[in-house]
Amino acid sequence: MDTIEIEWHGRIDYQTAWDLQKRLAAERKVEPTLPGKLLLLEHPPTYTLGRNGRLDNLLLSEQELAQRGIGLFRVERGGDITYHGPGQLVGYPILNLRQVYAGFGLGRVREYVTDLETVLIQTLDDFGINGRRHDQHRGVWVETAAGLAKIAAIGVRISGGISSHGFALNVAPNLDYFSGIVPCGIKEHGVTSMAVQLEQEIALEEVLPHLTAAFEEVFATAQKPGFSQAALQSFPTL
Repeated sequence: MDTIEIEWHGRIDYQTAWDLQKRLAAERKVEPTLPGKLLLLEHPPTYTLGRNGRLDNLLLSEQELAQRGIGLFRVERGGDITYHGPGQLVGYPILNLRQVYAGFGLGRVREYVTDLETVLIQTLDDFGINGRRHDQHRGVWVETAAGLAKIAAIGVRISGGISSHGFALNVAPNLDYFSGIVPCGIKEHGVTSMAVQLEQEIALEEVLPHLTAAFEEVFATAQKPGFSQAALQSFPTL
């Protein structure tokens, strides 16, 4: 594939990011040769329910959501319910998958999700965290004393060969928010973060260069100017 433009947006509300994704995807349906984009950001506390999600996996009432200041969005990505919030690195690749993969079809969609998992596994490996795949559930997992726990979620939408939505890597979010849902509709496993696994504080700006390098390697891209230390210096204080 040709160039992918990598953009760091800092902390923005979910609706703004969703609207941006839809606009960028629509532009690439009209003009398929436009460069792909990888939007990197974090959200304020938000639950999103995918198109296959069950509302009973949300364990809080509307009143409790309002009291805690948590947004709720029903979106068109795959998967069930998940949490986004400060300390979580979210990536939304807007790619023309017909240019990324030859003979694009359903099998290539699965390959795309697998490639996203690989990006996350390689990123974690840079920090000495052994991420792995699960035989039955998408995303990236780690072994903990209590058993397997999810450290990164993946939920994508493919329309007209254009990808949107993407992945969420738990760098150092407040994991208490996950107790308000059944994460991804999976009751038998827990959720963890890089900070918990490393037993130390870690900031998103420490992870960003590793993730972008892994993304570039997996998708064989060349970054355009724009993602730099200057961009990282504008990172909001947590």
